[in-house]
Amino acid sequence: MPGLYYEEFEVGETIDHGKRRTISESDNQRFCDMTMNQQPLHLDSEFASGTEFGERLVNGLYTMSLAVGLTIPETTDGTIVANLSYDDVSHPAPVFHGDTIRARSTVTEKRETSDGERGVVTMHVEVLNQDDELVCEFDRTVLSLKASSR
Repeated sequence: MPGLYYEEFEVGETIDHGKRRTISESDNQRFCDMTMNQQPLHLDSEFASGTEFGERLVNGLYTMSLAVGLTIPETTDGTIVANLSYDDVSHPAPVFHGDTIRARSTVTEKRETSDGERGVVTMHVEVLNQDDELVCEFDRTVLSLKASSR
């Protein structure tokens, strides 16, 4: 399913993304390895057991990156020029191995570029776990193709 062109985004529209993903220990380990993040709270079971969380946490950047991926099919798949920014990122609750996350995006702003050939769209992305608890949120701004550019 292709993403939306600039003209198809409506300010105030909320998209509940259908894809979900259960995060495994392996997912978290590989992400930490690839990004060279050796924070023991993500990787060391013994260390993490002594924290307020009692167990290892999933890397917050992995949670955010996965959420972006979950949103792409219904927003920017094949219609994006570039991601411009990720702003106001927060992680209000932890994510643990075995949690299943999903995302929803609300279009908050849109405007044409100065040359009128493309558009800038900002979406507020909320990431929820299997208990519908908010675990991450951020604003994603993209440069989008216009339908007339097809």
